[in-house]
Amino acid sequence: MKKKMQRILIAAAGSGSGKTTITCALLEALKERGRKPTSCKCGPDYIDTMFHASVLGTPSTNLDLYFFDEDRARYLLSENGSKGDITVIEGVMGYYDGLGIDSTEASSYHVAKATGTPVVLIINARGAALSVLATIKGFRDFREDSNIKGVILNNCTESTYKVLKGVIEEEFKGEIKPLGFMPRMKDCELESRHLGLVTAQEIEDLNEKLRRLKEQALVSLDMDAIEELAGSAPELEFQVPEFHYPPKLNEEPVVIGVARDKAFCFYYEDSLALLERLGAVIKEFSPLEDESLPEDLDGIYLGGGYPELYAERLSENESMRESIRDAIESGMPVIAECGGFMYLTQSIAGHPMAGLLPGECTDQSKLMRFGYVKIKANKDNMLMPEGYEIPAHEFHHWDCTDNGSDFTALKRNGRTWQAGFANDHMYAGFPHFNFWADPKIALNYVTKCLEYKELK
Repeated sequence: MKKKMQRILIAAAGSGSGKTTITCALLEALKERGRKPTSCKCGPDYIDTMFHASVLGTPSTNLDLYFFDEDRARYLLSENGSKGDITVIEGVMGYYDGLGIDSTEASSYHVAKATGTPVVLIINARGAALSVLATIKGFRDFREDSNIKGVILNNCTESTYKVLKGVIEEEFKGEIKPLGFMPRMKDCELESRHLGLVTAQEIEDLNEKLRRLKEQALVSLDMDAIEELAGSAPELEFQVPEFHYPPKLNEEPVVIGVARDKAFCFYYEDSLALLERLGAVIKEFSPLEDESLPEDLDGIYLGGGYPELYAERLSENESMRESIRDAIESGMPVIAECGGFMYLTQSIAGHPMAGLLPGECTDQSKLMRFGYVKIKANKDNMLMPEGYEIPAHEFHHWDCTDNGSDFTALKRNGRTWQAGFANDHMYAGFPHFNFWADPKIALNYVTKCLEYKELK
């Protein structure tokens, strides 16, 4: 199948260059100009997509070429893009940074190449002048097919940009176009913490920051040229995936409770959409605010997030902890990833949690077992048979005294460790996974929810 869609990818020389800030400013500016933008994030990051969603009012999705192949990425990009008329893809880390120090696999460059998307390179111009051109030239020439077509100078003054704009035009003869600048806006900077940016819902004045960023973008970015570049993207070509699953899942939808609040907010929106496609109705609840689970659930999904920041409040909500514990002990299927897994253990920072699993969670003040992994089942379980393997991702500063041993995690460098608890109705562990990496996993989960529904 082929589809024409306008799109650009926002890349940078490295993390901290302003990709998320400029992406949000650009999305806001496009809306102001009467466009209907959608957005995607390269890689496994959950937080940046939440900022996109704050701008758009609709979910943003992830494009991750570790979790799925290039054809699947083009399909998912097309699906997301069909909700609007122009798509802005935010890159991850530096443009060429991939699975390892020596690899471009799963990098922003890989995504741009696989999807044929024109690239706009963000250059942090603070403290630099003509060296900006050397950076642009180096990134363009590092790979012949870099597809870098434009550049935006961040933390740049208007007077400096006026000079550099002419020099860039002269140096690159129109092959790379200067598309504007963003001055340093200290009051609009997005705060960070150990897992990346502070989440969007934690920033009280976010709407005001986004408004100011939009107004600046409309003044200092060449929006006409940016839209023209997006319109130059070639057609996407992809295969539409086919799903074969029990018709009963269409006839009798199951209801899955998804924990969604400040403590639990890390979800791949495409994964949730796939559950719905397979016959699930998503019902959100809050372990922080609600007294108990909704009454009509057939399954529970506890995603990642920052439960450690709200450990005292989560612990004080004894009725919710008891409700979740009783539901899972009754056989209700549950997926609990990272923060969700921590909630099911004995305690977080000494505060009692659901107590379904052994172990206590404490802050290690450093990244623990982070990055892409493959997880292999050590026994048959709800999601997969023994020996089955799927891609996953870990990124956490907290650890548990018992992380489970029902899976073996394998990193690209050969390092392995035991991870996760699993049985015929549970997956709980630090590794996150995206259902689009292997839709059979999602089907197995929804099927188990249907079985539980029929037993109730």
